[in-house]
Formats: sequence, C-alpha cells, structure tokens
Amino acid sequence: MSQEKVPVLIVGGGLTGLSAAVFLAHHGVKATLVERHPGTSTHPKARAINPRTMELYRAVGMEERVRAGRSPISGNTDLVHVETLAGNERVRMPNASIEDISRISPAQWTLIDQNQLEPILRKRAEEVGVDLRFHTRLDAVAEDAAGVTATLTDVGTGETSRLRAEYVVGADGSRSPLRELLGIGAHGRGTITNLVSFFFDADLTEPLRGRKIIAAYVNNPDVRGTIIPIDNDRKWVINVSFFPEKGQSAEDFTPERCVELVRAAVGVPDLPLTIESVNMPAWDISARVADTFVSGRFLVAGDAAHVMPPTGAFGASTGIQDAYNLAWKLALVLGGKAGQGLLATYDSERRPVAEETVRQAMLRFAVREGKQFQDVAKDLVDETTMTFGYAYPEGAFAGEDPQLWTVTENPDKPSGRPGSRAPHVVVAGDHGPFSTIDLFPVGFTLLTAGPAAPWSAAAAAGRDLGLVLSVRGIGEGGDYADTEGTFKERYGISDGGAVLVRPDGFVAWRSHGSPGGDVARTVTGLLRGILALH
Repeated sequence: MSQEKVPVLIVGGGLTGLSAAVFLAHHGVKATLVERHPGTSTHPKARAINPRTMELYRAVGMEERVRAGRSPISGNTDLVHVETLAGNERVRMPNASIEDISRISPAQWTLIDQNQLEPILRKRAEEVGVDLRFHTRLDAVAEDAAGVTATLTDVGTGETSRLRAEYVVGADGSRSPLRELLGIGAHGRGTITNLVSFFFDADLTEPLRGRKIIAAYVNNPDVRGTIIPIDNDRKWVINVSFFPEKGQSAEDFTPERCVELVRAAVGVPDLPLTIESVNMPAWDISARVADTFVSGRFLVAGDAAHVMPPTGAFGASTGIQDAYNLAWKLALVLGGKAGQGLLATYDSERRPVAEETVRQAMLRFAVREGKQFQDVAKDLVDETTMTFGYAYPEGAFAGEDPQLWTVTENPDKPSGRPGSRAPHVVVAGDHGPFSTIDLFPVGFTLLTAGPAAPWSAAAAAGRDLGLVLSVRGIGEGGDYADTEGTFKERYGISDGGAVLVRPDGFVAWRSHGSPGGDVARTVTGLLRGILALH
C-alpha cells in the first residue's frame, strides 16, 4: 500500500475545506484535500457571504472573482415570514445586506449560491497547487507523536492508500465522519427539523407583489418551509419540513405531493407549476457546537465544528472565518516559527464565537417557527454587529482587562482592543485612498499613530523570529495620511501609540502612547508569548 507525506490533510471539499486550502496556500502551505463526493455541490445551500468573509477573500486576491459569480438575486433584500406567500406577512426581518457599510469595511455583502462559489474556490485551489482528490473517502486515522496516518479509499476504483500528514483539518460537514472517528462530542439542541428540498418552475409575480425576496419562511397548517428564488424569474427551490415522529419520511414527497405543498406555501390553490426534481437527499436543521475544536493534531472547522439554522446567513461565513483563523497559525507552526500551543488558541478563540453565533441563529429560527418577533428582539444582535463586532475572550494576543471583554462590540464604535477585528480606516498613500484592512494580508503589521521611526526596531525583532513584520505610520509624519482623522479614536490610542495586528486582521497588542524602553525587546517578548515560543 502506497504512503505519501504532506504537511496538512484537509478532509472535506465544501466551502470551508476549499477555503482552508486556498488560505493555507496564501501562507505558503500546499495542502492535500480529500472529498468523498465526486464534485462540488449541485445545490444552492448557503446563499450569502457576509462582508467580513469578503474581506478574507479580498486578502487572498479573490474578492472580484467571488463578486463576479454572484447570484441573480443579488439585488434582493427581503427576508419575510408569512403564512403563505400570497397572504399577509407576519414579520419582515432586519437585513444587513441593504445597509451601506462603507464606514465599517471596504467589502460588501455578496449573494452567491454555494454551488456557484465552490467551483470558484476549486479553480483557485488548483491554480495555487492544492492537491485536490474528489471521490476519495477517509476511512481511518491514527495519530502518533510525529503526525497522523490517514487511510483513504478512491470511491470510484476502490483502491486504498495511506497518507502521512503533520496536521489534519476536519471540514467534512455536520455529520463529520472524522469527528466521529476522533470521538469529539457536541452539545446543543441537536436536530430541530428534517427537510426535503425540491426545485419548481412557476410564475410567482402576483403573490410576490413586487417584493424581492432572499427567502420567504412559510408556516401554516399544511406546510412549513422556505421558498427561495434561483433566477428571480421562474426558478425556485422550496425546503419543506417533515416529521419522522409522526410517521413521515422523505419517501412521502411524490411529484403529486410536491405540487400540493408548493400551492399551499404560495397560497394559490390552482397555481400552474412544474416540479423539476424530487427524491433529493433529506437533510436536517440542527444546532450544536463541538465540545472542542482541537484534538491533538486534528482541528475541526465549519459544520464539523458548529451547525446552526440557516437563518441570518451565519453558517457558511463562520466556517470560512474558522479556516482563515487557522491557516496562518498552521503555517507558522509548520514553519517552526511558533509553538504548537498557538494551535490551541484556535479553540479558545473560535469556539466562543460559534456558541454565540448558534444562539443568534436559534433566536431567528424561533421567529421563523412562529414565535413573536417582539419576544426575542431584546436578545437579538444585529447582523452588522455579528459580522464585524465579534471578539475573542482569550487567545493569541496580549489581552487587556478581561473584565471589559464582551462577546460582541458595536462596529461603529470599535474599541481597537486586543482580540477584536482591527477597524477599517480610510488612509491615503502615493496611489490614493485605501483601507487599513488592505495592510494585513501577509504577516504582522504594527500601525503607529504618527511617524513609524520610534517603533522601527519592531521590524528587526520580527525578522529575528523569522516573521514578516511591517511598521507603518498613520497620520502626520507617517507613511499614510489619516484622511478622515479617525485612526487614533478607532484604534484606541494616542499620539505615538501603536497597534500590532495579526495576519488575520485581529489586534494582537497595543501601546496607548509612545514607546518606553527597548522597543525590540518589548516586541520580541510579545511575539514569543503570542506564538507560544517558550
């Protein structure tokens, strides 16, 4: 039996796994990815990528590619809860995608179906040298002190092989076979409802009454489900719940039954329509979080780490952000520039965010299932805050007063504290204005309030540890003009202060004022602590 050696094995070729492969390549790590299905998804599934995730694709040069593949429904803004599409609305949910967020980010919401985004990611992964193996199943794993041995099977030929990897990223979905092999438990509500999806062709102009829906959540005595546009014209998909405890099953969805369900959901008993597919695999809406995201040399991400109701457009973006958090850490550990303790911070950072995100998705799902919006409104965190304002309680950063930590903060009034996203500020250089977000795609960045010279020794400290560390002054006497005069306020520092930003765009440390003492020694000590170099 043949055996190869690779730095990272990614299990799962969906949005999270493919993104992880692209992000790792961006940091110089060429991974091997295996996916048990023969190709990428053929179903729309996730429909929206939030602007924080678009910032990540921007960092690896993919923003325009992703936007070019966006869905025909990109101009749609309405998320409605109805008894029937033709009937009255119960509630219309607040939707961040219609908001101008240019004050917070250079990126925007992008409506793109999963079956459109995955091929874009796959092509990019191929371009950057990722070893992609679709129709390949992971059968077994064995960990030892030096790495992991994975047993793989080519589903088409039945041929078995072994592969050695230093680390394994599990991105193999909500039912994650890898997580099961590892015995990693999960907690939360679990399965909430079972569903079947099917496509249909119909003219819904009259029941829509001018609305441009992203989704219509239907709840009436005959059908509970979601109507979703495909082409903003005649192509639709509907997800319909069924209840095994009542003796119902996916086999009940005959073509005749599907016609009845569409008409009941739309609220037009004689609606002309054509059912385009039936007998699609059943799936479920669940809510749970893995008990740990890190187990030895195994790291779980995306739906393998957390699964949530598809309300709020949180699921796909949360998984992609997992991968971005993980990629730079794996690259530094594999390169011998960080200790393995850095990987432990993947769990301490991302798991609390997942817990809150699942909670927020569940609140929105409660409204979808009939709970009054007013009953949950006090606990809802708006999409813009969930997108940009999440923060890490502890991890790979030099924290400040832990009593001041909150799971989210208002992105319009960012704190700039370690463990939070480095705020967007418009600055200007020789080639015009741009965002500070664009300074972070590679390595560490030290931003200074004013001239960079007093902090210039930080760059040498980074080089001594084998790191890329850039020092950039913002404002009077600096490298870039603070065009709106907001840099110091948004980063929480004063003249002469500095903020160290990680490769993933999160604040690692800050000095509120001018440096005191030996800058190189200070920065070296900080980096060694952040990178678990003991």
